Amino acid sequence: MPIPISNVTRRVVYAASGTGPYAFTFEILANTDIAVYRDDTLLTLTTDYTVTIAANGTGSITLVAAPTGATQIAIVGNRTIQRTTDFVTGGDFFANTVNDEMDQQTIFAQQNAEGLQRALSAPQTDPTSINMTLPRASLRANKALGFDANGNPAIADTLGTNRGNWAASTLYYVRDIVKDTTNSNIWQCLVQHTSSGAQPISTNADVAKWSLLVDAAAAATSATNAAASASAAATSASNASTSATAASGSASTASTQASNASTSASNAASSASAASSSASTASTAATNAGNSATAAATSATSASNSASAASTSASNASSSASAASTSASNASTSATNAASSATAASGSASTASTQATNAASSATSAAGSATSAASAQTAAEAARDATLAAYDSFDDRYLGAKTSDPSVDNDGNALVAGALYFNSTDGAMKLYTGSAWVAAYVSGSGYLAASNNLSDVASASAARTNLGLEIGTNVQAYDTDLSAWAAIDPSTKQDTLVSGTNIKTINGNSLLGSGNIVVSGGSYATLLKFQ
Repeated sequence: MPIPISNVTRRVVYAASGTGPYAFTFEILANTDIAVYRDDTLLTLTTDYTVTIAANGTGSITLVAAPTGATQIAIVGNRTIQRTTDFVTGGDFFANTVNDEMDQQTIFAQQNAEGLQRALSAPQTDPTSINMTLPRASLRANKALGFDANGNPAIADTLGTNRGNWAASTLYYVRDIVKDTTNSNIWQCLVQHTSSGAQPISTNADVAKWSLLVDAAAAATSATNAAASASAAATSASNASTSATAASGSASTASTQASNASTSASNAASSASAASSSASTASTAATNAGNSATAAATSATSASNSASAASTSASNASSSASAASTSASNASTSATNAASSATAASGSASTASTQATNAASSATSAAGSATSAASAQTAAEAARDATLAAYDSFDDRYLGAKTSDPSVDNDGNALVAGALYFNSTDGAMKLYTGSAWVAAYVSGSGYLAASNNLSDVASASAARTNLGLEIGTNVQAYDTDLSAWAAIDPSTKQDTLVSGTNIKTINGNSLLGSGNIVVSGGSYATLLKFQ
């Protein structure tokens, strides 16, 4: 039976509540023209539900059993797209057959439009250069859909779902993120699988199904090495300090020895000066003794009385010569001692200089070791801090799957704007705006398409009423008589209607009675009056 096909969406979704009935407002031609889903499960006609069709083509479905555990019931137009009629030349062309065929084509168009409303599409105002073709399957496998700088579809990586600590006998999906509790490493799942074996994941039989995101173990090792380097640097600095102290002591000893050598040299110079004075005195005494001997010999030949004096002078000369010899020997000994003291002082000064040089080299080496150790510690701590900061930033922004809106992040800190989490109760990704959680995306169902020019409103009459344009109440309906009146040109009217001239008469009598009729006024409100 032909029926009008309304301009409605051929899909309706209800919260699951008992067996029904669940109504649908789009028209169908047969009970097989719809598909019914309990959550994501396609139900079977008669086995799972029955269909009741009203005279206008709308109807309802009733479930055979209550949808225990289900959250929603969806009814979707699903008439098989095919043509079963064929009009031939000279054959039958019945109105009911044509109407059924036209109804069916309209239903097909509505089904396709409903499906397209749930598909990703570029807006009408996009440039004509936009290409919405997806990358081929081998390239987009295990990837997320993104868009390049031109707005075209492109491959993008995803963050994944935080599943917490790794556990055995657990089903993990692609891009799931877990923590290895033996070393705090963070891994991302590459292949869907049920886990087995034990940690660490790096030695697990399924390690090829995981990708290492954060190598916390290596960071910890670097931190330990940095601490060891810092300790070694501290030890080197201590050793350098000890060496510097020893060098300072050696330098002090060398200074003392140099002072002693200087004193010995001064003493030697004094002894040499005394020896020189003694030698001079001895030489003078020897000269005097020679003169005395000569005088004595002369006196001996002159007189015998002088012999006694000569003998005494000779004895005095001999004594003077012996004293001069002793003074010369003493001067020689003093000079030798002075030379030895000078040699010892020179050796002590050389040793002190060498020890001071060695102490300076040790201090320089210790300072270099301390600088290298400090640089190594700084670099290791920076690498550790950068790794921990990157993981903490990631953990603060993607909170994983949760059953309700969280009020703090995974560390118990205040939420940051732009944070994401998957609401496992609603089955939707949600975004934190800085003050509230909102859906990260919205469905386009129920919106008016600009390209349809308001042809997709549910009721044109209701829309006119809502806009204050109801026909007969707010605006005048179309009237052919008014159109005819509007076509009359007032400038062509005749001011006076003369009986028999421009007024029809019957048997010589005017249809309007006796007398002429004058048309007065310039509008159509006052048409005629008698005079």
